[in-house]
Amino acid sequence: MEGIIGIIWLAIIVVMAIIEIITLGLTTIWFAGGALIAFIASLFGVSLPIQIVLFVIVSLVLLVFTRPFAVKFVNKNQTRTNAESLIGKSAIVLEDINNLKAEGAVSVNGQEWTARAVDDTVITKDTVVEIVEIKGVKLMVKAKI
Repeated sequence: MEGIIGIIWLAIIVVMAIIEIITLGLTTIWFAGGALIAFIASLFGVSLPIQIVLFVIVSLVLLVFTRPFAVKFVNKNQTRTNAESLIGKSAIVLEDINNLKAEGAVSVNGQEWTARAVDDTVITKDTVVEIVEIKGVKLMVKAKI
């Protein structure tokens, strides 16, 4: 029975590692760490309830205390690409932005985009705006002060 439990812990480690490789979310890898500790405990003949407690505690400790640092480290040099790179840039209003009429367009980097105001105000043509976010294919903008 102890051998089967060890195999189950190994399977959990592999599954969690595969999920982490697929998603790159830095979440399941910590549970693989907990499963590794539980597997080692099973090799020493520790009872199943203690193995499960070790798995839960180690996984949560790793998740809570190391994930924030790992996310910062991994995402430190991340460069925004494509549309994401527009956030924070300035654009010129080509067509009055009026959310109620579902109208508005801006020009940024020589490209025309559909735009909406983040605060539902009407923004007139030729106003310089800042791109706050992207929703679908629309730029959400606010007038630059």
